[in-house]
Amino acid sequence: MHGLMVGTPRRCNRRMRVATLSRIIARILSTMSAGSTATQLTSAEYEALTRAALGRIEAALDDWLQADVVDIDSHRSGGLLELTLPGGSKIVINTQPPLQELWLAARSGGRHFRYVRPRWVDTRDGHEFFDVLSRELSAQAGTTLAIDPPST
Repeated sequence: MHGLMVGTPRRCNRRMRVATLSRIIARILSTMSAGSTATQLTSAEYEALTRAALGRIEAALDDWLQADVVDIDSHRSGGLLELTLPGGSKIVINTQPPLQELWLAARSGGRHFRYVRPRWVDTRDGHEFFDVLSRELSAQAGTTLAIDPPST
């Protein structure tokens, strides 16, 4: 018989649910950094740090436009900053207050960053937010671009 299952259907379904749940938990845990301990922030500290980060990005975009380096359109709505690069590709930076994270979505995929004093660190590989953002901007804009973190 094709697809023969051993055991009762109820027992097989429970095993499948447990296996699926185990895979989901493993995936979540794989996104968490084992080496970095996030700095505990008050809501006000988190807001100030994310506001400074988004403001630094917007300032760099303005500088590049004024210097005729590259024209990257931006739209900010609260904690969401959407960047539209030449050619139409997008990068989205989003604050996540309940998790105290800063998220980055680019053509290469999504990343989550936690604040580990004095910088935002990728929860998977430990790379610094502004280094990753600069690399993604450069790749999608087709020219070398760099944004320094705001001074803390």
